Amino acid sequence: MAQVVIGIGTSHSPQLSIRAKDWEYLLKKDQTDPRLDYPALLKRAKPGLEAELTPEKFRERDEACLKAVGNLGEALKKANADVVVVFGDDQQEQFHDDNMPMFAIYHGKSLPVVKDSGLRPSGWKDAERKGWAETQPEYDTAPDLANHLIGALTDAEFDITRCNKLRAEIGVGHAFSFVYRRVLPGGKIPMVPVMVNTYYPPNQPTPKRCYAFGQAVRKAIEAWNSDKRVALVASGGLSHVVIDEEIDQMVIDGLKNKKPEVLFRLPRERLWGGTSEILNWVALAGAMEDRELKYLEYVTTYRSPAATGCGMGFAYWM
Repeated sequence: MAQVVIGIGTSHSPQLSIRAKDWEYLLKKDQTDPRLDYPALLKRAKPGLEAELTPEKFRERDEACLKAVGNLGEALKKANADVVVVFGDDQQEQFHDDNMPMFAIYHGKSLPVVKDSGLRPSGWKDAERKGWAETQPEYDTAPDLANHLIGALTDAEFDITRCNKLRAEIGVGHAFSFVYRRVLPGGKIPMVPVMVNTYYPPNQPTPKRCYAFGQAVRKAIEAWNSDKRVALVASGGLSHVVIDEEIDQMVIDGLKNKKPEVLFRLPRERLWGGTSEILNWVALAGAMEDRELKYLEYVTTYRSPAATGCGMGFAYWM
């Protein structure tokens, strides 16, 4: 039977691919982002943030993140996995309000990666692309495993949407392409994308449901009639675009101390926007509940006096 050999959690924020000297592009974006009330954020930001916003601090945090991403890539290589199953959110890359599944699994025969994904050029986006490794236009998938997961999770009474095509102009979503662009540059490991609707109400899964989903995915993988070695990855989070250190520390407590009840208490009203990607980590925690947390790094990358940035998380279980 197949075995899960490693579980990896990683942020995938654009800030990870933009070097510290160019974080000013993100500040400009934040000031005009229609999702944010930047003046209101300025008023309620915690005092003392000025100390976080120096060029020296930016470089220090940027270097810490680069090192952490590299550590995850090395751990994944050493695990010698044959296939990776990724918990990631779809930000209306494949699904829209006319059809927004809670859980979806892609079981197509190849995985397209589109470099530009149809997005218009912008200062921060161009800077992000410069930080990506060169990728292939297509990667292998593991359709046998994907089909097995769809059937096994359905039997476990999860309502699973399946799709075997991705939007041609978009390709696979950024939560998944991040593995090839940053975690494993030059790697060609086949992937099964598992899309979790963390972003869009009203059908976001609860933390408790995500944990149970991760447990079921692990059980299904280990029941797969194969000798393959499988890696699991949670892509996204922790808190952003506005950093919420309280939520991040709650997640870290639940992960480090194997306290699922802490994860279940995560306040859903604060799991909005990119912060909602924490739910992918909760699914991974369910899958790896009996494994040892070998590595955990947390880096706050504040980039503005309004507390915008990302609480970057990097971890692996074996």
